[in-house]
Amino acid sequence: MKISIITVTFNSSKYLEDCIKSVIQQNHKDIEHIIIDGLSTDDTVSIIKKYEDHLAFWVSEKDNGMYDAINKGLQFATGDIVGMLHSDDVLATPDVIAAIAASFKSNNVDSLYGDLVYVDPNNMDKVLRVWKGYDYKRSKFRYGWMPAHPTFYIKKEVVDKLGGYETHYYTASDYEFMARYLYRHKVSCIYLPKLIVRMRNGGASNSSLYSRLRANRRDYLAMKNNKIPFPLVGSLLKPIRKLPQFSTNFIHNFFGKKNTKKAAAPFTSLVPAE
Repeated sequence: MKISIITVTFNSSKYLEDCIKSVIQQNHKDIEHIIIDGLSTDDTVSIIKKYEDHLAFWVSEKDNGMYDAINKGLQFATGDIVGMLHSDDVLATPDVIAAIAASFKSNNVDSLYGDLVYVDPNNMDKVLRVWKGYDYKRSKFRYGWMPAHPTFYIKKEVVDKLGGYETHYYTASDYEFMARYLYRHKVSCIYLPKLIVRMRNGGASNSSLYSRLRANRRDYLAMKNNKIPFPLVGSLLKPIRKLPQFSTNFIHNFFGKKNTKKAAAPFTSLVPAE
């Protein structure tokens, strides 16, 4: 089973090498890593060229933002399954993609999601926030829930049928995408109880109060347009649902140990792709 992973870059040289190495180290070797760069002016393209033997495709050209770039990547993807990996992030362990492939093979579903941790940008062993999933329930969309987008993988044939990201939702485009697929079109989905991604803390939609309010309005429109009941209530609940992710006790329960203890590194050494 071929898995396509799309990484979008723009002036991403600081952490991109970590991202690429985490894909190279995967023990599932039928991986198609695609990088779409938006004409970076730093060393991003030099890093891409350094690892281009491990990439299925890459391009550096002007785009209209992250989700437009992801849509470009989807056009080039030829895998059975497609997912995203942000340039600042890493796959948590070398068996992540193998576990995803095995789960698709053993379950008759079109999509899945897993767990995610937000980490200190300068210390990926330091967990700041935890996104812990549970068994999938479509009804949770009514209360502002959504899967962790960086852990979301879906059959490419379904994407070809239902279309890519609606870029006019800006930072809420990922939410609209999953609301359209999972709620409106009832695409089948399961939860894979595994840590999929270590994500460096940050995000455009949460950078200020104004940004958060603007993102909430777009969440509301996405809910309304995808026929989720009571979209105003759901959009207000959406940020509130994130509060337990910051709880020390919640992190303690997730790991079974204090979050100050170092976890296994997301990658250790560069393993050549076969």
